[in-house]
Amino acid sequence: MPDLGRLDDQDFPAFTTGQAAELLGVQVAFLRSLDTAAVVSPERSTGGHRRYSRRQLEQAARLRELFDQGHTLQAAARIAGLEDELTAAQEEIGALRAELDRRTGPSA
Repeated sequence: MPDLGRLDDQDFPAFTTGQAAELLGVQVAFLRSLDTAAVVSPERSTGGHRRYSRRQLEQAARLRELFDQGHTLQAAARIAGLEDELTAAQEEIGALRAELDRRTGPSA
């Protein structure tokens, strides 16, 4: 029996290039360009076909939105990377503040 629990895994490469393109409303060539530029690198099936995860589809959609706003692919990838870094930094600051509050008591 197949392990259907993997379908809930954001990183499970469940989508073919055609399926991914259809879901995102883009051309297959756009997805190939993301792979060529190494900004979204899908897994490969045993036959060598690209397989995308939900997380990769979300990233591709973000890049497409930035691309549609007039950014180059490289600029869109940099913007998305910086947004991810900012989000991670904000989460770390929140965790550090919570730890500090736990140790010293909440500030007024």
